[in-house]
Amino acid sequence: MSGVQQVRKRRVHPAWFAAAITFLTLMASAGFRSAPSVLIMPLEMAFSWSRDSISLAISINVLLYGLTAPFAAALMERFGIRKVVMMALTSVGLGSCGTIFMTAPWHLMLLWGVVVGVGTGSMALVFAASIANRWFIKRRGLVVGALTAAAATGQLIFLPGLSYLAVHHGWRSVSIAVGGAALVMVPIVAIFLRERPSDLGVLPYGAPDGWEPPKKHSMNAGKLAIHTLKESVKVRDFWYLAASFFVCGLSTSGLVGTHFIPAAMDHGMGEVAAASLLAMVGIFDVVGTIFSGWLTDKYDPRKLLFFYYFLRGVSLFLLPSILFKTVHPSTLVFVIFYGLDWVATVPPTITLCRSVVGPDRATVVYGWVFAAHQIGASIAAYGAARLRVHFGDYSQAFYISGFLCIVTAVLVLRIAQGQSNKELIR
Repeated sequence: MSGVQQVRKRRVHPAWFAAAITFLTLMASAGFRSAPSVLIMPLEMAFSWSRDSISLAISINVLLYGLTAPFAAALMERFGIRKVVMMALTSVGLGSCGTIFMTAPWHLMLLWGVVVGVGTGSMALVFAASIANRWFIKRRGLVVGALTAAAATGQLIFLPGLSYLAVHHGWRSVSIAVGGAALVMVPIVAIFLRERPSDLGVLPYGAPDGWEPPKKHSMNAGKLAIHTLKESVKVRDFWYLAASFFVCGLSTSGLVGTHFIPAAMDHGMGEVAAASLLAMVGIFDVVGTIFSGWLTDKYDPRKLLFFYYFLRGVSLFLLPSILFKTVHPSTLVFVIFYGLDWVATVPPTITLCRSVVGPDRATVVYGWVFAAHQIGASIAAYGAARLRVHFGDYSQAFYISGFLCIVTAVLVLRIAQGQSNKELIR
């Protein structure tokens, strides 16, 4: 019996082990994504830095997180996922630990903004998309949902612990904890993560007999990323996807992910309590994103995006009126509702990216769409702080974001018109 036949008789396909390692890596290293919202108030008190200058560093981080993504996706195709992820984790670890020596705002912008921003952008959601596209034919939407949940939820469930460290042991303990978590994952990725199913002599999960992998591109990573962008911008659907994901980033990680805790503290809520509420968003996000992945395998991704953006817009309009000094039942309703919708947009968006220039470069296309997501998040991270300084609270930021989500709900229905769901997920 051949090695391939033996592997096929295994009860659990190796693709699920690759997904599990990716899930753990994204979950364990996601603390660096949650740290900025925890550090805003402690850094204000420790250095007397203004909120908008601290938020500018976060904005740089979020922007580079997105702009690095398409090049990271191309690097993963060219040099392998494992090498890119190991270098990214090392960059995050060193940059985060280096912040304990900073004394000026520009140090924060350089270390947390640039070094950590480039590191985070070199994995995260493009990492999840690469694993799903390489290892899965069937259940791809479900896997993308689960891995996306790991990336987004990990950053939220760490919030109470990081807040406790900041309150009781100072902000430097947060930097050390985040940097240490990233560095610990480097040898784990090196030992356990495999690049492709062919490394183990198997086909991707759900692949039919005779399946052939997409042809590997010979051009270097930078040229591949730029060439894909040049082709994508000629396709109308790319602009719809980029615009919708711009609003997605603006309304989630840029606004709520960065400013929910300071906004709650402005209303008198304690930092740990506010962080716990945001962590609850992460818990419900697991359910919502995995369920979204399952739905994406079965239903039209455009219609799913319509409901996600519309419901998110409604919830953001309601948030300023329900954010009280204590945990009120209406606040919990928002947390549950918003958590289910947090990154539910990712599985259908990745599926739709396959229709832009073909499935062989879907991950690189998604990298550019994700760059738009982070540009939106970057604008919200800084813009919400400016609105807070000007108006005295965050209400205007929430209302603007909610309105844009409603507009986007209508826009996404125009994506890939005339293509069936089966054509999109093939």
